[in-house]
Amino acid sequence: MAQLIDLEELRERVILVAVSTADGDDTEESLDELAELVRTAGAETAGRLCQNRESIHPGTYLGKGKIEELKELIRALNATGVVCDDELSPAQLRNLEEALEIKVMDRTMVILDIFAAHATTSEGKIQVELAQLKYRAARLVGLRSSLSRLGGGIGTRGPGEKKLEADRRLIHERIGQLKAELEDVKRHREVTRRQRERRSMLSAAIVGYTNAGKSTLLNRLTGAGILAEDKLFATLDPTTRVLRLFDGQELLVTDTVGFIRKLPHHLIEAFRSTLEEARYSDVILHVVDCSSPQMDAQMHIVYETLRRLEIGDKTVVTVFNKTDCPGAPAILRDPQSDFQVRISALTGEGIGKLEEILSAILRSRRIYLERLFPYREAGRIQQIRREGELLGEEYREDGIFVTAYVPAEIYESLIRPLPER
Repeated sequence: MAQLIDLEELRERVILVAVSTADGDDTEESLDELAELVRTAGAETAGRLCQNRESIHPGTYLGKGKIEELKELIRALNATGVVCDDELSPAQLRNLEEALEIKVMDRTMVILDIFAAHATTSEGKIQVELAQLKYRAARLVGLRSSLSRLGGGIGTRGPGEKKLEADRRLIHERIGQLKAELEDVKRHREVTRRQRERRSMLSAAIVGYTNAGKSTLLNRLTGAGILAEDKLFATLDPTTRVLRLFDGQELLVTDTVGFIRKLPHHLIEAFRSTLEEARYSDVILHVVDCSSPQMDAQMHIVYETLRRLEIGDKTVVTVFNKTDCPGAPAILRDPQSDFQVRISALTGEGIGKLEEILSAILRSRRIYLERLFPYREAGRIQQIRREGELLGEEYREDGIFVTAYVPAEIYESLIRPLPER
């Protein structure tokens, strides 16, 4: 009879390691988040170690004495790997692995691994592989010695070991191919965006810290039916749906990838085409987990990431989510936003207020129209229904009297009479 394998024994047990370079920094909170990342990647945190230093050691990340302490901790806790809370240089990675004689990973590797596991569309997979290869191309020397003992686990999903063993030239060729494929995706996205613009439909991008409830909000607003789990980066691929508001106005809403502390620059570059949905949107829905003790820091990280992506001059609606959770403050403010609303995407509380805000924003972008259309121009009323907000129509002897809000782009054409045939 075949012996059953205990999956718990196969689960990686890692020690989290960080360097604190200033009193009162967010190292402990960052380690808490790293523990959540490790859990999402399928490993277990066996312990953690933090060193206070003026600066990170350029060669080994940790100082010599702390490395010896870490070796003792690895043996005591029977750990299978170490995860550092910063992105390691090739030299740091190689030297640390040689000193510890164990698998060493960094925060970036864990995040890339989660992205590789969660990418489902061809675009998502291309973006993840591109980010992984860019990250690993610079680390081939550091990784070669440890490839034989990787043995699966974090850092091995995606391109796989064979690509890592390939020489740098082949990896760069593959990077070139992936960039070309992403350019095709970008062109297709631009065509889709131009089609939307022709329909004069405004758009909103949902942004926010990972696990703030962005996907749950999209599901609540549009019935999108996308995965929404209590995990970091549970959804990766962007989803766009039409939101029909209570007054008949329509808005395109797109969910985007979540932001996080120390988001790897490789990922920002690879996902730039996806994140550009936020750049070209008319409204930013900034979803904030107001039950998180790190709420203010997370809001700051989101705004910093938007600045890195050169996304500005947008109407920002801060959506304070999870107000039904314990720990949510009574007073919530975001001085950087234009509108603020408290909601629970899970229960639906406050969604009506959010829709009222979106309706007011849409209406402010439109012009009030009051006009009598001759019956021969009745077809233009369909255009108003399709692209604007028809408030009323009255059938009179000499035509149809219409009141409506219409996009500025079509207002001029609507007030001009059609030429007589």
